[in-house]
Amino acid sequence: MTLSQVRATGKMYACKKLEKKRIKKRKGEAMVLIEKQILQKINSRFVVNLAYAYETKDALCLVLTIMNGGDLKFHIYNMGGEPGLDIARARFYAAEVVCGLDHLHQQGIVYRDCKPENILLDDAGHVRISDLGLAVDIPEGEFVRGRVGTVGYMAPEVIDNERYTFSPDWFSFGCLLYEMIEGQAPFRARKEKVKREEVDRRVKSDQEKYSTKFSEDAKSLCQQLLAKSPAQRLGGKAGRQGASLIKQHAFFQSMNWRRLEAGMVEPPFVPDPHAVYAKDVLDIEQFSTVKGVNIDESDASFYSKFNSGCVSIPWQTEMIETDCFRQLNVFGGNGTRSSDLILQPVTTTENEGCFPFRRKVIVTLSGDETLTTLFQKKQLPRTRPIPINPSLLPQMTES
Repeated sequence: MTLSQVRATGKMYACKKLEKKRIKKRKGEAMVLIEKQILQKINSRFVVNLAYAYETKDALCLVLTIMNGGDLKFHIYNMGGEPGLDIARARFYAAEVVCGLDHLHQQGIVYRDCKPENILLDDAGHVRISDLGLAVDIPEGEFVRGRVGTVGYMAPEVIDNERYTFSPDWFSFGCLLYEMIEGQAPFRARKEKVKREEVDRRVKSDQEKYSTKFSEDAKSLCQQLLAKSPAQRLGGKAGRQGASLIKQHAFFQSMNWRRLEAGMVEPPFVPDPHAVYAKDVLDIEQFSTVKGVNIDESDASFYSKFNSGCVSIPWQTEMIETDCFRQLNVFGGNGTRSSDLILQPVTTTENEGCFPFRRKVIVTLSGDETLTTLFQKKQLPRTRPIPINPSLLPQMTES
């Protein structure tokens, strides 16, 4: 992830670069395309939004909302003192995540990877859901099946590969809320070395333990969210309307949801603009070069799908905020085009047809003459763009 600035407008974004060879080696084309298609549908202040998508020679790039405040995992474990957040701060972050999940569910999207690493803070202290690589679109009335997610945060129905809709997101959200308050995940202690099978067994069978850090309302909400059965889980049977039930829980009694959704609730913590809320650079994993993978023409169709799509709402917002929209929409009288947008028709002779092409120029070089010297002597005409009469365009068809 790198910091990027749009040259034309000065707008700052985060650029997520996906290496083409690594994608091909891991056969991740479908996952990358799904993430891009889902991102272009979203417009929420509680989810990282997509502004642009493009490719370079070596990478596919997603230009996203910039989030400089670090992720919740860093704030839970690396901000000094005991791990965990106070109840008020955990409530605020949890409420904004609920709004983000609500937006995704209303769009028919199940997230499937809700965990502290994927919840990011912006400069003002608000949080957004990020990394939709495991998300999937579920048509109305249908189900999905797939053992997808992060160990320790996957719901029992996901572990057992059963059919589900949006219920796994509320179980993972319960794990997130528990970890914010307790300072460790409900089914695995931090840095505990345990096999995946044992963690899955705990998720399906063991009851989580609550310390004195939990208020009665916080404990009640976590217990209802971490219910093993989707039918007994808060929001588990409500489909796309699950968030409305969670918003009504006593834990959120003091939350003004309308003000929160409008971005008018002051965050309990504002990141220091001069601080870096991330691991030391030396601790960040360095990826090795991918060998034995070649990019060829067979990959072109996948790249063309990645590069195409709808015009994103964040891009439209950028055009309005930076005044580009107003500057580009200048018209003459009665809504006519301004003079700089009117192409002058080209006068053609009877034998030239629709397009006036230059006659062939045959140049013979002698001695030490070069094309450059001929240009300087004006003996070789320079090419220039030839304007086309717009009235002729509708008459052109492919042969």
